[in-house]
Amino acid sequence: MAPPPNVRALRTFDVASALAPTNIAVIKYWGKDAARGGNTPINSSASLTLDPADLRAETVMVASPELPADELWLNGEKVDVAGDHTHAKRLRRCLATMRRRCARTRRPPPSSKARTGEELSKWGVRVVSRNTFPTAAGLASSAAGYAALVKCAAHLYGVADGPGFSLSATAREGSGSACRSLDGGLVAWRKGARADRSDSKADQFFDERHWPELRVLVLVASAAEKETPSTEGMQRSVATSPFLAHRAAAVAEPRVEALRAAFKARDFRAFGELCMRDSNSFHATCLDTCLAGRGPVALDARDPPRQNGRRLRGVCRLRGASPRRASDGLCLGNA
Repeated sequence: MAPPPNVRALRTFDVASALAPTNIAVIKYWGKDAARGGNTPINSSASLTLDPADLRAETVMVASPELPADELWLNGEKVDVAGDHTHAKRLRRCLATMRRRCARTRRPPPSSKARTGEELSKWGVRVVSRNTFPTAAGLASSAAGYAALVKCAAHLYGVADGPGFSLSATAREGSGSACRSLDGGLVAWRKGARADRSDSKADQFFDERHWPELRVLVLVASAAEKETPSTEGMQRSVATSPFLAHRAAAVAEPRVEALRAAFKARDFRAFGELCMRDSNSFHATCLDTCLAGRGPVALDARDPPRQNGRRLRGVCRLRGASPRRASDGLCLGNA
């Protein structure tokens, strides 16, 4: 990865790098649990981790006593990490969690220039990250980005999973679905119930070797940033959609285990039907949501999900498959 432009060279530093794939939700979460906080969801979810050879975030993190403040460079552009916007606060929260863990260790990693973990935890960091796919366009770029950030910080600070500490839960603090990008295959994000939020983390159901014939086709209808960011959309749904709470408790939550069983059996018809039913219920929630100043959302046949559905049916016909059922192919958004 090329270094960011016009940055001061450092003499004393530690460096680590990591990459993380994106994931596509097949049982979606929508809505945060405000009572518990910490970026916890109102329902559990499940996703397929995509091949990092295709869609991934790549991150390099440098720690140095010569850096007076933390820096973030994303896709070649410097990002304000001292501000009050959502991702600046979440980035600071993730780094603070990893630094506290590092400070408790007696010794830093063997390659570190710092004498103690506490000293290393006080150094400023420069984070340089890039995505190999469109950012903020609905392909879970924040999930891949925060997963890569936490993996990178774990290498840099010599931090690992242990009693009372989880990298997955730390990634969740940055972006909820990031906890699902630390593992391959079919991964659930358990909403949990504990007040300290320690059980709101990822649970890998099956790794990527369980169903090697399964393929994910990604159709990018637009590389532009989403008109409504996910966090804002969730807040509006919580505030205005009566259907949301019903979907979370009675629809989405039970489907996680049903999906696990279908995936275990490699039953694509059952798997596909569950995914499409959940996608439709998610879109019904969005339709039931009033956006600020615009009233309820309205969709028509020209919208990308419907366009992609027609394209997918065309692909099925070209391959000689019958596209009459939802389970012949899936057309999903992400959350």
